[in-house]
Amino acid sequence: MSQASSQAWAFYRDVAKTRTVWTVRDAGGYPAPKTQSGRRAQPFWSTRSRVERIIKSVPAYQGFVPEDISWEVFCSAWVPGLTRDGLLVGVNWSGKRAAGYDMEPAELQRNVEAVVAEPQ
Repeated sequence: MSQASSQAWAFYRDVAKTRTVWTVRDAGGYPAPKTQSGRRAQPFWSTRSRVERIIKSVPAYQGFVPEDISWEVFCSAWVPGLTRDGLLVGVNWSGKRAAGYDMEPAELQRNVEAVVAEPQ
């Protein structure tokens, strides 16, 4: 399993458990940098500690603050909005450049909901 793939699975498991996603924002709003494919992606993380690690270690994210979003609000408002705006979702980006796996918002929602539905 690749690093990005393992980060994605950690995201699904964490969010299924806590029902919360995390992103970052500053006075200008939410970041949505261009990906290698040329599309923009807004990053989301599965825990506050992951967000804080990126803010602390990646110069491009210094000055941002963590923001939590309930899974219900993410699904009802963010997924449709991100889809409408043509944005991908960056999943648990990590490393010195805050990079990782990007996917369509609806795919992320389906994957987390599949984990939620798994018998415990």
